[in-house]
Amino acid sequence: MIIVMQIGATREQIDQVADAIRSKGVEPLIMPGQDRVAIGIPASLDNDQRTDLTAVLGVIEGVSKITHTSHPYKLASREFHRADTSVQVKNVKIGGGSFVVMGGPCSVESYEQFSSAAKIVKKSGATILRGGAFKPRTSPYSFQGLAEEGLKILKAVGDETGLVTISEVMSGDMVSLVSDYVDILQIGARSMQNFPLLIEAGKSGKPVFLKRGPAAQIDDFLLAAEYVLNQGNSQVILCERGIIPLDRTYTRNTLDLSAVPVLKEHSHLPVIVDPSHGTGVAKYVTPMAKAALVVGADGIMVEMHPDPKSALSDGSQALTPNQFEKMMAELKFLGNAIGVEF
Repeated sequence: MIIVMQIGATREQIDQVADAIRSKGVEPLIMPGQDRVAIGIPASLDNDQRTDLTAVLGVIEGVSKITHTSHPYKLASREFHRADTSVQVKNVKIGGGSFVVMGGPCSVESYEQFSSAAKIVKKSGATILRGGAFKPRTSPYSFQGLAEEGLKILKAVGDETGLVTISEVMSGDMVSLVSDYVDILQIGARSMQNFPLLIEAGKSGKPVFLKRGPAAQIDDFLLAAEYVLNQGNSQVILCERGIIPLDRTYTRNTLDLSAVPVLKEHSHLPVIVDPSHGTGVAKYVTPMAKAALVVGADGIMVEMHPDPKSALSDGSQALTPNQFEKMMAELKFLGNAIGVEF
């Protein structure tokens, strides 16, 4: 439910509405706008509560309109938050009209490897450095990451280059550890509905980068974001990274670029596209990155390794340094043509 106040509604009238909502045992969300205030009710009410509250609010002076939201997610919806959200991380703004690039290897393998990758990322004009210290792998025999040692390398290289850092956290009890080393917490596709993890990530106060699960519908995805937002953490970034394909002959996943305008219509949160996981094939990454820019994404996350052939994970989808630099140049040229800033 959203209550829209009249233009010029007084503080006393707004407080009356808020008090009426609190009388039903829920906390109102007051959302100032350019010309009027809206008040949202994030929690669900039963039919009797909703009917009673509507009757009470309808006679309070200053109330212009009462609408019932149609989405199961509230805080993530554009109905509750009409303006686009931008997430500020150090000197980098994600969302709000600019296009950001997150680049780096799938895994932090050594200081030398990661430092080399970071220098290429920075030289090319990307502003966020990605790298996994903990790697959820299908096989228990595959490289699982360097754990805390990888986090230490990530922080050291981030400090040296001045790049914002992002890395995956896999469980709620690890949120505190990862938060000590990185700027943005990544929730991987396999963990999208790990609800205890989402809650702890929300409590951390850190920006949270949430990847869509490979079988998740849009509502599932936004409800996962709702778990983080419900902890009072507004710094949520959505990531489309591909869904289960009908045909795995040619690509690892089907990159659902139609999700970008859909998410932008129904949610105020910034949307990033991951063409590396979305295709799983290095030669398709640049075309899909350019497509992500055109459909209105707020940025991309791309895997780049100094030597993909020797990568300990996901080498087949990682760009070489030359490919990454070429992609960045092409994106900037395209962005200039369509009026998007980097």
